[in-house]
Amino acid sequence: MNIRPGPGSPCSPPHLTEAHCPSPAGAVGTAGTARPPGSATAPVRRWAVLAVLCTGLFLAGIDLTVLHVAVPALSRDLLPTSAGLLWIADVYPLAVAALLITCGTLGDRLGRRRMVLGGFAVFGAASAAAAFSGTPAQLIAARAVQGAGAAMFMASTVALIREVFTNRRERAVALGLWTSASGVGAALGPVLGGLLVDRGRWGAVFLVNLPVVLAALAAGAWLLPASRDPAPKRWDAPSAVMSAAGLATLVYGAKRAADRMAVDMASLSALACGLLLLALFVHRQRILREPLLDLSLFADPRFSVATVAALVCFGCYATLLFLVTQQSQLVNGRSALGTGVLLLPFAVAGALGAALAPWPAARWGPRWVVTAALGCFGTAFCGLALTHADGAGPGTGTLVALLVLAGFGAGVVMTLGADAITSAAPAGRAGEAGAIQETSFELGSGLGIAVFGTVLTLVYRAQLKPPGELPAATDARARHSLAAALAEARGAGPHGAPLREAAQHAYTQGFAAVGAVAAAVLAGTAALAAVQLRRR
Repeated sequence: MNIRPGPGSPCSPPHLTEAHCPSPAGAVGTAGTARPPGSATAPVRRWAVLAVLCTGLFLAGIDLTVLHVAVPALSRDLLPTSAGLLWIADVYPLAVAALLITCGTLGDRLGRRRMVLGGFAVFGAASAAAAFSGTPAQLIAARAVQGAGAAMFMASTVALIREVFTNRRERAVALGLWTSASGVGAALGPVLGGLLVDRGRWGAVFLVNLPVVLAALAAGAWLLPASRDPAPKRWDAPSAVMSAAGLATLVYGAKRAADRMAVDMASLSALACGLLLLALFVHRQRILREPLLDLSLFADPRFSVATVAALVCFGCYATLLFLVTQQSQLVNGRSALGTGVLLLPFAVAGALGAALAPWPAARWGPRWVVTAALGCFGTAFCGLALTHADGAGPGTGTLVALLVLAGFGAGVVMTLGADAITSAAPAGRAGEAGAIQETSFELGSGLGIAVFGTVLTLVYRAQLKPPGELPAATDARARHSLAAALAEARGAGPHGAPLREAAQHAYTQGFAAVGAVAAAVLAGTAALAAVQLRRR
């Protein structure tokens, strides 16, 4: 499911040019000296290095989607609140998004090999901690550290590929293979998660990372070249803190308000603090000589609109995965593996959309193809909203058809949106554009689940009408989430069946509301793309 072409990479085929990829003479060795073309690494060793780097992106892709299928099982064990469940799902991509640019700058200064290996170690340790978490707070913390580890090894891989593959054509092939690793991982995530959850505890979806991480560490320590930028960009610690803290407090405020069904003083304070920190971050980037994030790139409307399109589309994509996995298991009664298989057409359609996107774009132009693809994705969400509005939800055939339409549209937008981001940037700043591109994918995933999940929570609690004879404590716990309501229903005696049906109906209504909001957001983004994504 190659829906994220060239994460962090300005050199994704078929737009590889010498302007976007510096000549081999610019490759830098351990001491910061230029290497002559062709001398970087022996042929077999080059591809072995690529295999190590692809392993990192493969793991990052898996962990973006594998947890969705395990959500019902871990909800039964840990009983998180609605806000806690949203944090478990989206703290990982939010951490990756907040730290990618920072880790890239640190890798240039401290050494990219060191950063990649350190990232693998952090990711592996956090995976073990996540597998054995006993509370929602422990799992959230472990997932955040996982995201930090993923950001560490993802941020330096493109620079290492450029150094190892000094031949331009080989580098194009290498970047294409590296890019597809994330898509393959994301596609296999739900199926792998279903297999593991059906055969054991939900923590197995994290333990499966450990042997892969150990192998990558051993191979990476032997194969990866020492590499750093001889004239690294200054790392601005205040900017890194402002961006991460601002994003975290903003999301916290929104989720607290949804969890309490009211905007209290703590929620308002968190929202205001998050907005203030992000405003200060933007101001600081404008006045620094070497900003952490160069905002002048966004002056080009094509660049800014393509970034928004990628962010919105991947946010809707991650949200759809999150909603369908819970609907399938907790409402329709499918197993975790059955849910993973149900999502395979979604993944295949995304891969086809990504692969086929360049052909219609060459004929009709990226502007209209992106607009049409966003329209397809929005139409799929509209269909999901309509079929869920009556409380029954779509049949399996209808659901698969809508998922295929959504996946194909998302794949097209991700491919062409990423290309628009990198091609709109000046040649000398393609690396920064690539970092913004990857950040937009991860940030979209985290914010999508946060925003749309908040909508789901609000509607679920407003629509839940359990039997009036339930004890107040049972009623309160049932309103935490659908999984909590089903857990309460199992011990509610004669009131169990009415409570279960009421909770499932409320969740279905929440799904319908999210579908309507997502369809409207995608339609607005399509209109924006139609106006702004003009050719250079």
